[in-house]
Amino acid sequence: MDTTTTIAVIVVVALVIIAALVWVFARKRRSRHLRSQFGPEYDHAIRELGSQSKAETALAARERRMEKVHIRSLTSEERESYSKRWHDVQAKFVDDPPGAIRDADALVNMTMQTRGYPMGEFEARAENLSVDHPKVVRNYRAARVIAVRQDRGEATTEDLRHAMVYYRDLFEELLEYQGVR
Repeated sequence: MDTTTTIAVIVVVALVIIAALVWVFARKRRSRHLRSQFGPEYDHAIRELGSQSKAETALAARERRMEKVHIRSLTSEERESYSKRWHDVQAKFVDDPPGAIRDADALVNMTMQTRGYPMGEFEARAENLSVDHPKVVRNYRAARVIAVRQDRGEATTEDLRHAMVYYRDLFEELLEYQGVR
């Protein structure tokens, strides 16, 4: 092999190595970003989808999908109205825990819709919420599981109390301020 060929081979190998390093760096950077953005939802996606690669692809797709959706803040009047409704739902829990859970779920959904979240099936709603509210989406799923168990007559009052707390955590985030208790 002559010197020119040797140099060409070395340059090609160096370029391949550099490209591989850039690719690895980009993947690690993407992973860090998604883990930071989604928190516990990142691990949930890995468990659900079975691999880090599939989970990261799905989470990145959620981000891209939600970038196209206009999520707005509530007006102060809407916030006040929803806060009052939440207070009424919590008060109802004392006499009618199952009814309060149904009302809490409905109020959370209404608040999401008012803010502009797409309102598809439950898991699609949870995925959409996970982009902006990754820390409470786990609670939203847990509340939903308890509500379904309640519909089958399998939830205890303590379970319903937990669901109410989970809905409240999400509701407070949707209102964009604390203190609606």
